[in-house]
Amino acid sequence: MKKVGLIYHEDYLKHDTGVGHPERKERLVAIVEHLKKSNFSEKIEWISPKLRNDVEKWILKVHQSSHLEFVRTSILKGIRLLDFGDTYVSKDSFDVALLAVSGVLEGVDKIFKGELDKIFCAVRPPGHHAESRRVMGFCLFNNVAVAGRYAQETYGVEKVAIIDWDVHHGNGTQEIFYEDPSVLYISLHQYPFYPGTGSR
Repeated sequence: MKKVGLIYHEDYLKHDTGVGHPERKERLVAIVEHLKKSNFSEKIEWISPKLRNDVEKWILKVHQSSHLEFVRTSILKGIRLLDFGDTYVSKDSFDVALLAVSGVLEGVDKIFKGELDKIFCAVRPPGHHAESRRVMGFCLFNNVAVAGRYAQETYGVEKVAIIDWDVHHGNGTQEIFYEDPSVLYISLHQYPFYPGTGSR
């Protein structure tokens, strides 16, 4: 029986959203520390991903180039809030976001190369609210959307199913693939919680 892979990198903690922010590094620290202390730890293959040279190419498969440049230049300028809501960033957030996408892509590789049967990607910043042209709801790049397109174009997967189980509707993933018949997107969420979409 193969181990379960867990994608994690300590640099994910460098994405600083500020004290008391709902999406903060302590959430990820708690998950990792619990897993390391649990009896389940010996069944986990811990994978520390590397930043891919081609990661921006894959981001651009689901995001507009203007979106990528907005995130990059805003962070370089020291802007802390990237939207009119609560998507806060820090000086390291762009590099960390690239590493998060890289980690998810490595997870896809591990599955399709037969190295592991299951992967959990403990990455941040998260992604399912990020639309093709805008950040939203703590999310800079839509990690799972990039992974889906990567699986299709790298491994010849004709159809992808993304099942999003979260309190909040994954509006970004839906927007990216709404008119794409090769991707089935299912969001299990509580309406009308943030972002107020997903009623049908």
